[in-house]
Amino acid sequence: MFKHYLFYLAFLFSFNCSFAQDKPNIIIIYADDMGYGDINILNKNSKIPTPNLDQLAKEGVSFTNAHSSSGICSPSRYALLTGKYHWRTTHKIVNSFGKPMFKDSDRTIARELKDIGYKTAAIGKWHLGWNWKPKNPPSGKIQKKNKTIKCFLPSDFNWNESISGGPLDRGFDYYFGDGTINFPPYAWVENNKILDAPTELLTENTIGFKVKEGEWEFRAGPKVENWNPYDVLPTLTKKTKNYIKSQQKGDPFFLYFALPCPHAPIIPNDEFDGTSKAGAYGDFVVQTDYIVGEIVKTLKEQGLEENTIVIFSSDNGPEKYAYERILNFNHYSMGEFRGLKRDVYEGGHHVPLIIKWPEKIKTNQTSNQLIGQIDIYNTLVSLTNSNKNFSSLDGIDFSNSILKNNFQEELRPYLIHNTFEHTFAIRKGDFVYINSPKAGTTKIPKEIINLQKLEKFNTPDLLFNIKDDIGQRKNLIDKYPEVRNELKSLLEKELSEKYTLNKK
Repeated sequence: MFKHYLFYLAFLFSFNCSFAQDKPNIIIIYADDMGYGDINILNKNSKIPTPNLDQLAKEGVSFTNAHSSSGICSPSRYALLTGKYHWRTTHKIVNSFGKPMFKDSDRTIARELKDIGYKTAAIGKWHLGWNWKPKNPPSGKIQKKNKTIKCFLPSDFNWNESISGGPLDRGFDYYFGDGTINFPPYAWVENNKILDAPTELLTENTIGFKVKEGEWEFRAGPKVENWNPYDVLPTLTKKTKNYIKSQQKGDPFFLYFALPCPHAPIIPNDEFDGTSKAGAYGDFVVQTDYIVGEIVKTLKEQGLEENTIVIFSSDNGPEKYAYERILNFNHYSMGEFRGLKRDVYEGGHHVPLIIKWPEKIKTNQTSNQLIGQIDIYNTLVSLTNSNKNFSSLDGIDFSNSILKNNFQEELRPYLIHNTFEHTFAIRKGDFVYINSPKAGTTKIPKEIINLQKLEKFNTPDLLFNIKDDIGQRKNLIDKYPEVRNELKSLLEKELSEKYTLNKK
């Protein structure tokens, strides 16, 4: 009887080991405000060297028609992790000390993978809310542009309390980060605790450091004594490398590494100054590229590279400073696209997407398929065989395309783009329909309007042929009424189901 018991234990151990070894490690590296045109291999005219991202693309597949769900930060992160259009829940970012964007019923990639035995970690920018419990309403006041703004003071919180609602409640076993680099509290968070209690108030006048381009964009609030924003990237990079080094081969892990760069404040570390021909922002992208290289290098050193899926993307298009970059350096962060961050035009949500998986995904592949970041959820579910009966609300599975090197078949019938509440775009085939003329929200300098020959559209809605007009300069709304009607009806059907579907 004892021999049978030993045999049974040995069988279970062998089964569990083979089960674990079959599962790939997964790392999602999520850049912040990086434009499609910032990456050298995606934009031959880029003024920024990105050798590590270029190499990642050469060793895997680049998706040239990939899109974030939103043109701003928190909604895109929510959509990536849940596989659900953000607009089914919200259109807004999570502000300082904001509540969680998630519903308790939301499943995340992390939760899905944790349920089948993955170790799960999030490092870096969260920006999806926590259940902060201030002792009282904001008790501080500051003057900004002749306005009095209320803000929390360090004394408004008990910093020893645990914080719920964050990554640990969304399927992650471990979290380390600064929350959001330009939002308070300016302190390190590990798991659900503040490591060092903030004791000072940070305002625009008390930062103590110089920004290298643009503005600081810091919100006033509590900070740890001697908080140095230039320490954020090196600390996150070191923490991520150490996390990878702590993993055991054959014990699968999922790491969501959310970089706070090259989002403003534009603060590349000094060693990267002058490494690009696109100013301080370009140098910040070089540092971002360097960090990607460090992650891949660490995987190789630990013998984990061969069975690790590495996914790189960005949460939305580049910030408003991109227009100055065109005039000063002739560098187009948005590439050939019209618009920037926040816009429903392509430049707001058309983002880089690179996936590498040695020996599983062929090298030097390019896909022009229409893909959304909401599709990453279902694809990872398929690649890990985690739950064959489950699919995210809005995503599709493109695993067969990358495994079989089949990028000719169009998998997505259409994809919806949105940033703010009333303006939506829908992409189907070669056409994009936008239900409002207010597709762009960022003010465009006259020099850029003349340089790019941009027209101001006066029709109630817009239609573009993206295949022929990637820059969205020719409004075809009157030329193709049948296309306009088809896409308008399809969009309205999706939006009419918004609240019904959101209850699921």
